[in-house]
Amino acid sequence: MSSPIRNLPRGMILLLAAASALGPVAMQILLPAVPVLREHFNVGAGMAQLTLSLSMLSIAFSTLFYGPLSDRFGRRPVLLGGIAIALVGSLLCVLAPSIELLIAGRVIQAAGGSVGLVVARAIIRDTHDAMASTRLISTLVMVMVVMPMLSPAVGGELMVRFDWHSVFYLVAGMSLFLLLTLGIRLPETLKEPVMFTGILDMLRGFLLLLRSRAFRGYTLTLAFVSVMFFSFISAAPEIMVTVLDRPATEYGYYYMLIPAGFILGNYMTRHLLPRIGSHRMIDVGSVISVSGILIAISLQLLGQQHPISLFLPITLTTFGNGLSLPSAQAAAINEFPEMAGSASGLTGFVQWLFSAAAAQIVALIFNGTVYPMLVMMLLAGILSLLSFRLNVTRTAD
Repeated sequence: MSSPIRNLPRGMILLLAAASALGPVAMQILLPAVPVLREHFNVGAGMAQLTLSLSMLSIAFSTLFYGPLSDRFGRRPVLLGGIAIALVGSLLCVLAPSIELLIAGRVIQAAGGSVGLVVARAIIRDTHDAMASTRLISTLVMVMVVMPMLSPAVGGELMVRFDWHSVFYLVAGMSLFLLLTLGIRLPETLKEPVMFTGILDMLRGFLLLLRSRAFRGYTLTLAFVSVMFFSFISAAPEIMVTVLDRPATEYGYYYMLIPAGFILGNYMTRHLLPRIGSHRMIDVGSVISVSGILIAISLQLLGQQHPISLFLPITLTTFGNGLSLPSAQAAAINEFPEMAGSASGLTGFVQWLFSAAAAQIVALIFNGTVYPMLVMMLLAGILSLLSFRLNVTRTAD
């Protein structure tokens, strides 16, 4: 194993951020095309929806393996291998003659694209100290969240101007670009490989991580933050039309507030972190997130039915998420820096698994009002705060 470098250049950080967003972008950019796919392949809504739900599960389970593999074989080959798989999956989607093969291509695409969610964070931890890695991971998290937030709008434009194949061409092009540029520029950053002899060893590594009360606290904090976000994006479009009685075209305009709140929270994280530390940042961010949801519920109870009465308080929630999520993600990895890949993979798995379940539950309990979504978000926000306070010892960073 070659000796790792320290302090990656800014351009490489941006490439890693794009790699971390590849899987989520590939998953969400298809949203506007689902009705078209249903008509094109003449299938039911449930079958068409599998192009999304199975992608989320593919991301969840794939993240489990990339961490231990990168700890054993190095960050560079695993990252490049995953991106190559995403490219193959995207091309299979373009060529798919049936919905079944399209779903298979989507699963392969998501499995490969998820590699950046794990390995990019591990590379940052390899090359920077705990404080610097927290600030840089906040950048990765911001890109990972914001790019997928904007990707449905991009997918919609592609659908209008071209057809559903263009969505997969775009993801294939993004994968090819990352594969070539990272293949040329990315050095190996792993200091010493950790032996990996099979699934049982991988599970033992995960059990070792889960024995740490602090690691469990950070991981659950992350998972419930993700539940807040995915509960909202899974229900808000339907609420906009059927509850708030607004045209679907307005959703995109109000939705712009949501990533704006998260971006502002990330910006504040990078500037405030050296002053107040990651523990305080997580705690404050969690309280702000819960406050935003409580304000949204209060406004609904007061009869405020304008979209701004929903989207503006949730923007406050995503601002709080922008404060807590990067710090919790970095802190989880910093608990076991020698197992950064495995720690990143396990936290990613729990996040995506919880998020997939929450999105499905919110859809099932929707009753024509905004309250099921907001109650789910409130419960997740409270559990996120309690997970941190009850499991993590709040000491000075």
